[in-house]
Amino acid sequence: MSDQLGEFLRARRSALTPAGVGVPTYGETRRVPGLRREEVAQLAGISVKYYTRLEQGEGGHVSESVLESLGNALQLNAHERAHLLRLARPEHTRLVRRPTGVEEVRPTLLALVDSAADQAAVIIGRYFDLIGGNRLGYALFGVDPGARVNMLKQTFLDPSARDLLVDWESNAIESAAYLRLATGDLPGDPIMAELIGELTIQSPEFARIWATQPVNECGHGVRRFNHPMVGPLTLNEESLRLPSDPGQRILFFGADPGSDSADRLRLLDSLINTRVPLSDN
Repeated sequence: MSDQLGEFLRARRSALTPAGVGVPTYGETRRVPGLRREEVAQLAGISVKYYTRLEQGEGGHVSESVLESLGNALQLNAHERAHLLRLARPEHTRLVRRPTGVEEVRPTLLALVDSAADQAAVIIGRYFDLIGGNRLGYALFGVDPGARVNMLKQTFLDPSARDLLVDWESNAIESAAYLRLATGDLPGDPIMAELIGELTIQSPEFARIWATQPVNECGHGVRRFNHPMVGPLTLNEESLRLPSDPGQRILFFGADPGSDSADRLRLLDSLINTRVPLSDN
């Protein structure tokens, strides 16, 4: 965890600018991007020597007051602060019991997504596999009903994702940010490590984004698609975590009533109900 703490601190200070945090530069030429170590230390009210030790993974036990000061200095959001705590004090990490075998989804959850009228709904597993959904949910992402695909691999490794997702870069950053958040629930998990390694090797874009240490929860937002069957869709996304099934979440995608996207979503629903299988376009 110590190496990861240093990487996170370096990435976060590199993302800030002196002007953005009110640090005067007096017109000098700067050789490094973002803030310097001494500037972060000054903003956090700690010594440069101690901050340097933290970046080098030699800080030992870090008090909550220091972590709070670092969070303020680096302008971290709530999810980034929680991630900082997990890295600095791994003994406080909430451990999730590691599952064995194929990840399952409860029948009641499948019934719930099937009952979602006029909405696309999918169930995403702890390793970002699509493990369930209604027909409209599968159709939205161009996946045959019942097929298990990894949504991260689809985003970064499948060229068609760049056509489907209107703002691919933002979607990719959000996916990587949630992946880093998820790693905190399964520290040292070999399957998660294998997934990250595969994406890093096969996708230069993932490697670039992952190096910036993004951390965020995917709660809700507006997602835009350019669907090959029905054209542009602007959908409201809601992500619900499942406390009884740690790591799993349901994603709902719905359109504003009376909108063009609502009409297109209904059209997609009618098209897929007359075309089997979905991939035979």
